[in-house]
Amino acid sequence: MGLRKQTLYIVIHCSATNPKQNIGAEEIRHWHVKDNGWRDIGYHYVIRRSGVIEDGRPEDEVGAHVAGYNSISIGICMIGGLGDNGKAHNNFTNEQWKALGRLVRMLRAKYPKTVVCGHRDLSPDLNKDGAVTPNEWVKECPSFSVQEWLKKENIL
Repeated sequence: MGLRKQTLYIVIHCSATNPKQNIGAEEIRHWHVKDNGWRDIGYHYVIRRSGVIEDGRPEDEVGAHVAGYNSISIGICMIGGLGDNGKAHNNFTNEQWKALGRLVRMLRAKYPKTVVCGHRDLSPDLNKDGAVTPNEWVKECPSFSVQEWLKKENIL
């Protein structure tokens, strides 16, 4: 794919893995390339359970993380987000939350007009009422409300 010409969104994702799975960018890259046939990992950044931020796809390249928005967004994936019951679960570590805050603040300084949102927030507004509600989510990713987190962190 080509270079991203503009950045309008920072999109937060989860890996939809259980908290015992200690994976990172290399494992996701393997999944995306081997299983999906993509040329590289879809995300630009991956935040491991330890809070380590790993580089994924180069930041200036178009990602492959949210259909319809890849050419205008940066994708961040937090490892976890799946409970033992196989359903979405906000089970991220304190280290991940701190790393996410640092990374989003850094990206917002670089791209000040961006909208920060979760993958689920970009689901289609099926009933055309101007709001994407839980019944319209294509996925529950990232397993938490990004808007509530932004308010709590005073990042808006």
